Amino acid sequence: MRTRVCRNCPLFGGAFSAILPPGAIDVSDLRPVLDSQEVFCHPMTDQSLIVELLELQAHVRGEAAARYHFEDVGGVQGARAMHVLSVQPLCLENLSLRGSCQDAWFLSGKQQVAKENQQVAKDVTLHQALLRLPQYLTDILLTFNQSPSNSRSLGPENLSCPPWSLGNFEQLVTSLTLHDPNIFGPQ
Repeated sequence: MRTRVCRNCPLFGGAFSAILPPGAIDVSDLRPVLDSQEVFCHPMTDQSLIVELLELQAHVRGEAAARYHFEDVGGVQGARAMHVLSVQPLCLENLSLRGSCQDAWFLSGKQQVAKENQQVAKDVTLHQALLRLPQYLTDILLTFNQSPSNSRSLGPENLSCPPWSLGNFEQLVTSLTLHDPNIFGPQ
């Protein structure tokens, strides 16, 4: 089980890199993860970060694209209820991907989801960044999951890795850098 503390962490076999928050654990060391995803969990809380390479959904544009992906994630997770709190455009100038990204959105919302083998659904706050790369026919969806029970244990040994913040997520989003466009296949 690797915890990552690195400034330019390689993602997707080095095709991308990004700054991960302190203590990020690569979930692929714990269980299988789709090739189109990089998933990280916090060592002390139920927080997680997901970077997904998805097929471009050209039939939706702008804010509707951000909402589409939020609802799609909710559908995959079997959410019983979904509520978008806010959607706003991201400034492309702040993104390391600004040369490739033509459109970017930030969405915050809540979904009522039951974890595996549990009957009771809990409200989970999701923050998502959608980076649209039409020249590669790709939508990149970055998701920050914040579960209601934020801490597994509040003992002094866990103070070395505080819960992740929106600032950590923003740093992940803005630092995401493409190194090898061949990851998208022949263009």
